[in-house]
Amino acid sequence: MEMQQVRYFLSVAKTLNFTRAAEQCNVTQPALTRAIKQLEDELGGELIRREGRHSHLTDLGLRMLPLLTQCHESALNAKVLAAKVRSGDVATLAVGVSVTLDVDLLLVALAELQRAFAGLQLVIRRGNGSQIADWLKNGEIELAFGGPLGESWDRLDCWPMFTEAFDLVVANDHELAMVNDMDLQVDLIGKERLLLHSLLDGSELTTSSLEAAGVRVRDAHQVSCNRDLEKLMLAKFGVAILPASSFRSPHLRHLHYPGLDLRRTVAVYSIAGRPRSREAAALLSLVRAADWSSTDAA
Repeated sequence: MEMQQVRYFLSVAKTLNFTRAAEQCNVTQPALTRAIKQLEDELGGELIRREGRHSHLTDLGLRMLPLLTQCHESALNAKVLAAKVRSGDVATLAVGVSVTLDVDLLLVALAELQRAFAGLQLVIRRGNGSQIADWLKNGEIELAFGGPLGESWDRLDCWPMFTEAFDLVVANDHELAMVNDMDLQVDLIGKERLLLHSLLDGSELTTSSLEAAGVRVRDAHQVSCNRDLEKLMLAKFGVAILPASSFRSPHLRHLHYPGLDLRRTVAVYSIAGRPRSREAAALLSLVRAADWSSTDAA
């Protein structure tokens, strides 16, 4: 399917006249007719039926009209965007963010970036450490934010932002929410079903460390969506072990569990020696210059 075929069809659909449509498209009528016939052959049916001087859309033509209209508009928008990118009016910055890092922590820096580059288009990709590492290596993202990536290599640049503990997270009306942090004992935690974020990296939270702290891992619910995880916590399907900065909600309570001595360092990552866009360089500078002391729990 070619865009000119779609354009010719839309013109005939609007005018219901092949002669006027050919004039609007600045082509000969035979050329327009031939292009529409090729489109009909590809779609497997007649789109426009000619009856003397009059034409009308067939049932297939009526069904295809909104789809082909959207297709044509998307192509036009793509051309406009491409022209703006070539002229420097629009730039795209792709970053990776850990699934367990709240984007709220980056909003101040992102707002400054938006003020500096008004036409900037952000692409934020969520993933776990290994996914983010692959995106960095393949050049699909310029910067990444999150905990340990699970691996390191010579060209990986890393600038620590803050260190935080892992908390026990429960619904506000959960019975454990009424217990003082220091009174949280293994026998209390061992009775609770675990809601495990399946995209948490093993380098951050290991099964052995959880079992050593008395947390039931064997029958843990596996959840990969943040919203689903929060809903299940609120419905008291279980409790979760999550980074202190994540899932900060008025409906949830974070509890320090003395039996769980786990921390992670959140950092910004980039590839050494790879040219950075001015937008990526600016965001990196903003994040590195920010005061993370209120977040740091080290």
